[in-house]
Amino acid sequence: MKNPLYLFIITLMMLSCQTRNNAVTSKRDYTFLTDSLHLDKQLEKYKLPGASLVIFENYKIVYYSQVGVKSMDSKEKLDVNTAFSTASITKPITALLCHILEEKGLINLDEPIDKYLKRWHLPKSKFTENNSPTWRQFFNHTSGTNQGGFSDYYKGDVIPTIKQSLLGQIPRYDKEVEFLFTPGTGFEYSGGGYVIVQMALEDTLNKSIAELAQQHLFTPLGLKNTTMIQPNENGFPTNVASVHDKDGKVIKTGLPITPQIGASGVWSTPTDLAKLSIEIQNALRNKNNKVVSHQVAKKVTEVTALKDAVGGWGYGWQKSVAYNNYDWLMCNGSNTGVGGSILATMEDGNGFVILANGEKPNRIPVINEARIKLLTLMDWNKKASNENIRELPLSLKKQLIGTYNDFLYGQRAETKIVEKNNRLYVESLFLGFFKGKNENELLYLKNGTFKIVDYPNTLKFDFSNGKVNSVLLIRDSMKTEVQITKK
Repeated sequence: MKNPLYLFIITLMMLSCQTRNNAVTSKRDYTFLTDSLHLDKQLEKYKLPGASLVIFENYKIVYYSQVGVKSMDSKEKLDVNTAFSTASITKPITALLCHILEEKGLINLDEPIDKYLKRWHLPKSKFTENNSPTWRQFFNHTSGTNQGGFSDYYKGDVIPTIKQSLLGQIPRYDKEVEFLFTPGTGFEYSGGGYVIVQMALEDTLNKSIAELAQQHLFTPLGLKNTTMIQPNENGFPTNVASVHDKDGKVIKTGLPITPQIGASGVWSTPTDLAKLSIEIQNALRNKNNKVVSHQVAKKVTEVTALKDAVGGWGYGWQKSVAYNNYDWLMCNGSNTGVGGSILATMEDGNGFVILANGEKPNRIPVINEARIKLLTLMDWNKKASNENIRELPLSLKKQLIGTYNDFLYGQRAETKIVEKNNRLYVESLFLGFFKGKNENELLYLKNGTFKIVDYPNTLKFDFSNGKVNSVLLIRDSMKTEVQITKK
């Protein structure tokens, strides 16, 4: 047994290496980020009330910055414990909670979800007669249900039940949630699907989703500023950011109430969301994880939807980017007057979370600028092997150059293959939105497939009659064919 005095001295030495001015638990000095990011100037330029940023590297939080105010009415400054409405960042949290509950033997995610419902049942549909959707198909938006997103409510409004939400008795939806295709055969982003998940959890376990998340996820992980409790309920936190319109004015009470909690009801801080991301990253390497098992982390982060799925989707997580040769977890949240992003690498424990309390025209430019700068400044570069790259034959190069439909993400934007300095590059509005610091060069591989720098899927073009007819997108064991139209 070590001498207690020795242990005390070591502890003091460790504490002396920690700072509270932006850099946390790291030998590297991260204070340069404050001057490089200029968040204060970005907020002023775009009239954004406030933004909160946390960066993590090598599985540790290394930098945080809170700039601006919680509310333009009070001018009270944001702090590290200020929680924001996270909107759709809730979805991967709900999916993760369900996988944890399955591992505990409380539910079976491979079973049809309808058998778990009591207050309401899935509507009859020709698409589900012989194919009732399972829980997992709701997590990756392949269940076939509609209802993309929902309106916000505030104190004084009549708050609908989730049964009314599914019945279409709410603003934006005047008919019951319905199926658009056979489960498992397509992709349709569906907030309604996550409301069904919420109902199934609550009907089966006789607890609110807020109680279940607190018991099985938030409290065990030590997420003290994260909750699914809503502003009209007891226990809602007091240190929160108000939502604002594009003119920087507080919307109504500033605190949106979300009955569709499983889809968009989490309130949290970038610090807590970073801790959650790091827990998943640790679980992926099966080291230092406390709540999320290695098996669960693999399940929720693997690509399980590729067809029409914006480049790839997991169980709640979007898998659309490959910045700096990494595979990334990503989730964006957007409600009226608030939103943000999580980006985390599948390896090496890097990433960041940013939340902001303004409308899209105010916050999105700030978030995008911060993302692009961070991907450059942090130098998160996974070394890529060049041994599989070969010279592109001139005949193929000529056939590829041109303007096409969006065969990468299926978002109806033009996609161009252009030549610069004898090399081919891919350009599109959507690819540009997901752009990091690298140019999206099109590389030809030895096996006849192609790879685009910072795009996660491998491509195999079908050439016939001197032109490109289709492309096969390949991700791990998944493949989907996309028809190509040259314009």
